[in-house]
Amino acid sequence: MTSADNVEVSDEDFQEILAQTRHFVRTAVVPREQEILDDDRVPDDLREQAKKMGLFGYSIPQEWGGLGLNLVQDVELAMELGYTSLALRSMFGTNNGIAGQVLVGFGTDEQKARWLEPIATGDVVASFALTEPGAGSNPAGLKTKAVRDKDDWVIAGQKRFITNAPVADLFVVFARTRPADDEGPGIAVFLVPADAAGVEVGAKDAKMGQEGAWTADVSFDDVRVGPDALIGGSEDVGYRAAMTSLARGRVHIAALAVGAAMRALDESVSYAATATQGGAPIGSFQLVQAMLADEQTEVMAGRALVREAARLWVSGEDRRGAPSAAEVFCTEMAGRGADLAGQIHGGSGYMRGVPVERIYRDVRLLRLYEGTSEIQRLIIGSNLVKVAQRATTTKER
Repeated sequence: MTSADNVEVSDEDFQEILAQTRHFVRTAVVPREQEILDDDRVPDDLREQAKKMGLFGYSIPQEWGGLGLNLVQDVELAMELGYTSLALRSMFGTNNGIAGQVLVGFGTDEQKARWLEPIATGDVVASFALTEPGAGSNPAGLKTKAVRDKDDWVIAGQKRFITNAPVADLFVVFARTRPADDEGPGIAVFLVPADAAGVEVGAKDAKMGQEGAWTADVSFDDVRVGPDALIGGSEDVGYRAAMTSLARGRVHIAALAVGAAMRALDESVSYAATATQGGAPIGSFQLVQAMLADEQTEVMAGRALVREAARLWVSGEDRRGAPSAAEVFCTEMAGRGADLAGQIHGGSGYMRGVPVERIYRDVRLLRLYEGTSEIQRLIIGSNLVKVAQRATTTKER
């Protein structure tokens, strides 16, 4: 088993995992959303319960102690996790997603043996250190450098908005080893323990939403690591690792957005059925029904799209255009759904403590994750043109 995407988990076993996750989200987490918001942290008992359920390693291969879900199964789980405070998913998202998948897909056997099992159990929190002040959606612009010193590497640079940085045990760090050239972008990936000399994590960021999901700046001041820290044992693995992990993550984020939109819809329907104006439920008004209809239609479209994108990923048919299409549509859709939910709630939807107000703020970030909506559109468009050009060249031959 070299990839989480070729591990077989039976439908029967997966349905049990999915049912347990839904029960956990709906009965244990949803009632404590306000506590998470007020305290800006996920309670320790919920964290421990998530660890026991295997949620820190649901996409890590079974040989390394994970549940071994493929991406088709991952998105079903993500839609359940998106139904509540996104801080819950963020707590173990990097272990399963962009950080863990770099190791799963590109790590050496020794690196996998050292790190994947503690990542899967939640004993190690892995953090994906790619974004910089001048390099976000386009990794090719990063400036963090790694310079070889005999057998070691010395890493220097600044990372920004790094998820789980305040609690991370391991940073998966992207650094430039040479200027981009004909051989490639010159980006490598390194495994850097959080307690390594020269690693400094800044204060928690004060964000618009997603309270309890912690991000921070991380600086690397001539951090020295050994040759075993180089992912895949190769300098040229980095950029490909980043692109592959980000593309897979886009499908997951799309599913998360669908889950949030489902919650916004449920809150909208519940409010419309019970809140009254002039003695009549507002749900009896046709314009409110039209807003509910728009929410429902977009949720159904998003759910179908994310399932198709996951299927195409697992089959290997499309690992570029479809993930971007799913993310741009579903995250933008979640924003529209949250806005409609606020409109249906009227003035109460603008009040703290009302779920749709939190959802409105939480989902705004999803349009920036794993590449902005604008980057996704560029990927989709350029991919379509390249496919057409290849087809034309083939015909000419």
